Amino acid sequence: MTDHDHHAVVLNELRPQHRALRQMIPEVYDGFGALSRAALGAGALEPKIKELIAMVIGVVQGCDGCIASHARGAVRAGATKQEAAEVIGVSIMMNGGPATIYGARAYDAFCEFADAGQGQST
Repeated sequence: MTDHDHHAVVLNELRPQHRALRQMIPEVYDGFGALSRAALGAGALEPKIKELIAMVIGVVQGCDGCIASHARGAVRAGATKQEAAEVIGVSIMMNGGPATIYGARAYDAFCEFADAGQGQST
């Protein structure tokens, strides 16, 4: 593993854990999936803005899996590195020092997916 694929590895490592839990509580995961699609879909705000918001909530909550998932989602939705950096700046303003740590992780995750060409749907 290189430093440039850490966040993809985080998501891959979580996949079997999610799969096992989903088998035990499929209704919860189905409901969460429906909620996610409804919350992140097109509306008055573009999906990229919603993914960026979700990414910085991951920053404030200190959730590496959330950061990786929504950084990838923001890239796929067409967000730019500058947009990612600016929303991370807002999370730092709102959450202070801890956001400087997780904000740096989020920017690294965003850049990892952007540089890997993850902007295209797979």
